[in-house]
Amino acid sequence: MIKNKINYSQRKYVIGSIFILVALIILIKLFIIQIVDDSYKHSSDSNTLRYITQYPSRGKIYDRNGELLVYNDAVYDLMIIPSQAKKIDTAALCKLLNINHSTYINNLNKAKKYSMITPSIFISQITKEEYGRIAEMLYHYPGFYFQIRSIRQYPRPIAAHTLGSIGEVTKPEMDKDSYYKLGDYIGKSGIEKYYEKELRGTKGLKITVVDVHNREKERYMDGACDIMPESGNDIILGLDAELQAYGEYLMSGKTGSIVAIEPTTGQILAMVTSPTYDPNELVGRKRGTHYSQLLNNPDKPLINRAISGTYPPGSTFKMINGLISLQSGVITANTPYPCNGPKSTPIKCTHYHSSPVRLYDAIENSCNPYFWQAFQDMMNLKRFGGTKAAFKFWYDNVISFGLGRTCKSDIPFTVSGNIPTMEYYDKLYHGLWNATTIRSLSIGQGEILVTPLQLANVAAAIGNEGYFIEPHYIKCFGNPDDSVSFEKHIINIDKRHFREVKKGMQSVFEGEHGTARMSAIPDITVGGKTGTAENPHGPDHSIFMGFAPINNPQIAIAVVVENAGFGSTWAAPIASLMIEKYIKGEATRPKLEEKVLTTNNAE
Repeated sequence: MIKNKINYSQRKYVIGSIFILVALIILIKLFIIQIVDDSYKHSSDSNTLRYITQYPSRGKIYDRNGELLVYNDAVYDLMIIPSQAKKIDTAALCKLLNINHSTYINNLNKAKKYSMITPSIFISQITKEEYGRIAEMLYHYPGFYFQIRSIRQYPRPIAAHTLGSIGEVTKPEMDKDSYYKLGDYIGKSGIEKYYEKELRGTKGLKITVVDVHNREKERYMDGACDIMPESGNDIILGLDAELQAYGEYLMSGKTGSIVAIEPTTGQILAMVTSPTYDPNELVGRKRGTHYSQLLNNPDKPLINRAISGTYPPGSTFKMINGLISLQSGVITANTPYPCNGPKSTPIKCTHYHSSPVRLYDAIENSCNPYFWQAFQDMMNLKRFGGTKAAFKFWYDNVISFGLGRTCKSDIPFTVSGNIPTMEYYDKLYHGLWNATTIRSLSIGQGEILVTPLQLANVAAAIGNEGYFIEPHYIKCFGNPDDSVSFEKHIINIDKRHFREVKKGMQSVFEGEHGTARMSAIPDITVGGKTGTAENPHGPDHSIFMGFAPINNPQIAIAVVVENAGFGSTWAAPIASLMIEKYIKGEATRPKLEEKVLTTNNAE
């Protein structure tokens, strides 16, 4: 059998064809990779591209008259990408940055711990002057570059507690909101904290091409891939900068607070707490040092006494008790009660005056026995059927003035004060108590505690003759004609009763024996009430609350001067000067102003 002879010479063509086909496939794949599909190109470019966060301009803050209170100023953060920071002359870099080697190592380790390939802040908030000196030499140090951002600046050193501050974001804050990254800044207090989302804006992104010498050469794809940042919203406050500054001036050297409200809107016109601090102290790289100093200051300047300080309202509370007594029907404006001056029992009067007294005289003279007797008769009214039912009537009306609760608006960290409840007295006295047991409530003492903000709001409610708007800071976002509104609260007391009490409050300034007659303002009719609140820890507190003009109030105000004695001596003059400043645009009584300024709590 003869086998077919195989032609091996043909195999070379087959093998050659296979090699050509494989080479052709490889060439086509390379063409796709390099020309058609740019994903690999982007992957390669990541080694030469720098992704820089573009921080938005934070919204500015203005007062009610358009005065700029908070704006932004440029600073620079020195960023580091640890994986690129190689072959560096650390001694030269430390000298350039004006830091020691230990600081360099600590900052580097912190950055490495965060990420080897993701940029993080090496040194934050470098000034423009420092930036100019460092930037021209930075090409010697691969992995380092500058990123611009802004910090807050305050043209006038006022309203620190109201405006608040911003600081570096914490891990819990980053966990709550993915918007924030390590090194970002966030509102920490006041307006800055409450309106953080409105003020912060939206971040952008800039991509630049960087050469081997760490120098930015050009925008990647001419900026086609960049994302522009969006600025935050501007905010206009109800605050009056001139009035705020004047209030802080009057309270210098004193401990206490002033709160002024526009009654018809509930907008805060001024919120003064003393002692205070310059808000510029909590800006920049020394923020931490200054904050620590303020925190350890024995005068406690970080405490906002206007919203967190609690005090017995004293005689200012008699206005509420008078209104509730009128509403209950136990008295009219002409119901007389006797007063035997300091010999009166069980509550004595501070001084002798004509007797018997009616509502207007009782307010003018701040007669303790009058309000005690009216309170006692109300607690014993037969229609209530007992003291506890009468007390509930009293309690419900008291809290309708916004007392005994925190503020439900954009004023954070307010405290509730204290209005004692029926349950509290049942527990304290084992259910056995009556009007005499709780008689101190009739003159604003005992367990009653209010904040200056609450007291100013009570003044607004009386001035409005039966309602108040929840007190708040903001007027609007950007457009002055687009005001932000808050809840209106109606007090369940007839309007006619408020008018009777307002007549008495007018006599406090205009009556022959009015406790604030020495603080009367020429050409302005003021309604108010002085108070001297007992203080178990030292001298009494000087208190005042009031409003003006009396028939169409433009301003309601409360003043507390701690450990200063009589309300007529210190709180009333300060309130009077503030009212005149706001309504007239200037204070015209230099002698009264000098008296207020030259006396402090230590005297």
